[in-house]
Amino acid sequence: MRNDFLWGGAVAAHQVEGAYNSDGKGLSIADVMTGGSREKAREITDGIVDGKYYPNHEGIHFYEQYKEDVKMFAQMGFKCFRTSIAWSRIFPQGDETEPNEKGLQFYDDLFDELLKYNIEPIITLSHFEMPYALVQKYGGWRNRKMIEFFTRFATTVMERYRDKVKYWMTFNEINNQMILSNPIYAFTNSGILFQEGEDRQKLVYQAAHYQFVASAQVVKLGHAINKDFQIGCMVAATPVYAYSCNPDDVLLAQKEDRKNLFFTDVQVRGHYPAYILKEWEKNGYDLDVTDEDLRIIADGCVDYIGFSYYLSSVMSTDANVEKLGNDLAASADAVPNPYLQMTPWGWTIDPKGLRYVLNQYSDRYEVPLFIVENGFGYEDELKDGRIEDDNRIRFLADHIREMMKAIEEDGVDVMGYTVWGCIDPVSFTTGEMRKRYGFIYVDKMDDGSGTYARRKKKSFDWYRQVIESNGKNLQ
Repeated sequence: MRNDFLWGGAVAAHQVEGAYNSDGKGLSIADVMTGGSREKAREITDGIVDGKYYPNHEGIHFYEQYKEDVKMFAQMGFKCFRTSIAWSRIFPQGDETEPNEKGLQFYDDLFDELLKYNIEPIITLSHFEMPYALVQKYGGWRNRKMIEFFTRFATTVMERYRDKVKYWMTFNEINNQMILSNPIYAFTNSGILFQEGEDRQKLVYQAAHYQFVASAQVVKLGHAINKDFQIGCMVAATPVYAYSCNPDDVLLAQKEDRKNLFFTDVQVRGHYPAYILKEWEKNGYDLDVTDEDLRIIADGCVDYIGFSYYLSSVMSTDANVEKLGNDLAASADAVPNPYLQMTPWGWTIDPKGLRYVLNQYSDRYEVPLFIVENGFGYEDELKDGRIEDDNRIRFLADHIREMMKAIEEDGVDVMGYTVWGCIDPVSFTTGEMRKRYGFIYVDKMDDGSGTYARRKKKSFDWYRQVIESNGKNLQ
């Protein structure tokens, strides 16, 4: 283990900050998503509708309480803290030429507070919270003009925080939008609302292309702003296993895996892989891809791969094998893995899958890797003023062990590890609070009630000793 390993935690602005209309902030796409549950999908509404509940509007009051929260992160010994800059705080409509100073000042204050405790900010530029006005006016990332708007936003914040932030990522879980069956992903990734009869896959490929161009431009501009910037991509790593050794299953798993690898292939290698070009040709996709676009993509390769890891999936060609039908994290066509347990939300628990994907990325790309999300969503129980979240401790310890094997036995270059939802956030997929992730409990319920008071869970002190021992003490 390197001595400068970045241990810490991760959240996203829209899931914790709240203050959705404070200090000049505009509506984001997260602000028009209602609360949901395991059984009920979140609704995307046309603006704010009276009588609907929008959990992201309040978040967990991080905007008001961040100093208290950062102090608790420092008590755990965080080396870094990953969050995002809410685009609509800086450019409320998204297409302005002048930023909102109050929004910029908030992040100045937040980063200063982190640096006071020697906590390195790790910043995602676009984390499911683009200005909603860009959806209304331009159709989101189906429009090439988004490249200009995103580049202006990214340049503004990189210049502003050039001496406070070293580590950046462009688009969070950019590959999620390939889950075409669930409209939440194209909307949160790209601000796209599918229309009746349109080819969803073609549209997502076009949006992804514009994002690749934007990301590459930002990488190049960022390095010009500060040569020491480390700028990465960010993908959801969901390795795909074959259900059997039947070659048909193996080939199907490979094909499904490419839906994820495609996004790192382009952003790390700087060109489109042959399998994608062949797919576009076969499907007759005549996308808006210019020679200049391709030059920009080639010149703007990322410095590292940031990724989330929660689960693996399994594919089978056997029509008799039952499909999960759950598209909240992976393809609805995935089938159960008989060797793994699942969370109450239907996510497989697969620590060895983390080692597998670390080796897969390391072998394929030979760039540094950063595990920027790994966590366990569970309905914690408050008993006698305590939360004994042993299941979370076990989950994280098992994953850290596999990460350590990848580093120490396999030679994988891992920069850091940030636990998702280090303080209970609003769940992205369901909008729930009961699906808790944090080391810090937040007294907020699914209906928005609660005091928003913070309380340490058992895992709080456990993670402190993990960091203190640089991963050696996992008991």
